[in-house]
Amino acid sequence: MSCTLCCERSKPVTEVLAPGCVPLFLTDGFKEYQTLILAHFGYWMQPERRQGKGPMPKPRWIPRPELLYAQVVKSYRCRRLVGVTYRVVFGTRLAIEQVLAAYGWTINTAFIERLNLDIRQCVAAVGRRVNTLRQGEPGVRDQLALFHVYHNFVLPHASLRQRLPLPEATSGSGSAKLWRPCTPAMAAGLTNHVWSLKEVLFYRVPPWPQPQVW
Repeated sequence: MSCTLCCERSKPVTEVLAPGCVPLFLTDGFKEYQTLILAHFGYWMQPERRQGKGPMPKPRWIPRPELLYAQVVKSYRCRRLVGVTYRVVFGTRLAIEQVLAAYGWTINTAFIERLNLDIRQCVAAVGRRVNTLRQGEPGVRDQLALFHVYHNFVLPHASLRQRLPLPEATSGSGSAKLWRPCTPAMAAGLTNHVWSLKEVLFYRVPPWPQPQVW
């Protein structure tokens, strides 16, 4: 189904997805997420006229039928977690659980919370109550771009490590090496080794395609 975008800011998000792709969203209970997700994955619907006379009903912006979105709402008491509830915003809980069950997952926000923590620890400009100079939005974007490269090409992830067919001896007197470190870029087939930070900084980026001016 085609998606009519309601604002220019939503274009970059949809353009990085495959045509017709509508991802499954899992967030916390922050209500503004619903507005942002609906802005990207909604369309205009013209309600039917219920009366023979009078003005036509105004068009409504509604979510796409295949949109799946659930929230994990945590309750705290004295800064301690006392309860967790799951709220289905778009779609049905059965449809959401079926998508997650194919990968052995359940409704949770552990993955995005882990990534957000890494960003706050590595990019001081987006941390809370930090005494750093971000030098405007371009400076923040540059810091985030460097973090993304480091996170995906330089930092091996323990969950992605691969068992070696045969143990490899180390240079010292320690035990043999049983695992091969792996980064997200290696898992995605973008590279065949763990990059060093020096290799990242000296990498020559191809010229970005510029729009043609007629």
